[in-house]
Amino acid sequence: MRFVDVERGLAAAQLAVLPGPEAQSSMAPRPRRFWVPGVVPAGARKAAGLALLYPRGDDTALLLTVRGTHLANHQGQVSLPGGAVEAGESVEEAALREAEEEVGLQRSAVAVRLRLTPLHIPVSGYVLHPVVATATSPPDMRPCANEVERIVEVGLSGLTEGSALVVEVREGEGSAIEVPYFDLGGDKLWGATAMVVAELLSVLGVAVDPWKKRGQLSD
Repeated sequence: MRFVDVERGLAAAQLAVLPGPEAQSSMAPRPRRFWVPGVVPAGARKAAGLALLYPRGDDTALLLTVRGTHLANHQGQVSLPGGAVEAGESVEEAALREAEEEVGLQRSAVAVRLRLTPLHIPVSGYVLHPVVATATSPPDMRPCANEVERIVEVGLSGLTEGSALVVEVREGEGSAIEVPYFDLGGDKLWGATAMVVAELLSVLGVAVDPWKKRGQLSD
């Protein structure tokens, strides 16, 4: 997916209605336990995540991280740089601050493009506000050892290939749950971050469907 096309898609999305829960739902586990599409509980604490896109050869790269195994929530998972929104901060300011802290991203090197649809994460109680930003070239980055195990750079074209979309069955709370994920070639991108990425891809004109040609459990 060429970076010039991504920039055009993001510019168009600023004037359009976001795909929202419909796109997010494509990467949500089934059956859904606690997440209700489109519902943001009153009083839930805000978190921000940065979806940073930049050119890498003929493709566009998305910056992801593998969270440290010692963290309180989502240990070892592939995620966007991000964290809680602090008092007095906007969602955009929080996303950029967290990316600076986690991977050493210089705020001056990126341009904020738009917000995606807020996503409630029942396991942590936060509402994630995804912020999409772009950089005109691959930024200099260094992972913070206290928060990030390593940086993962993913080409958007690889995410849209059918082989990248997988559904696996996991046991949870005494019953089977089907969990969709993006196969990153050794890493699994699933959960809230995968749901955010699904909406991002939908904004760029690509709908993902890991459930195609697969028997599904009831919602």
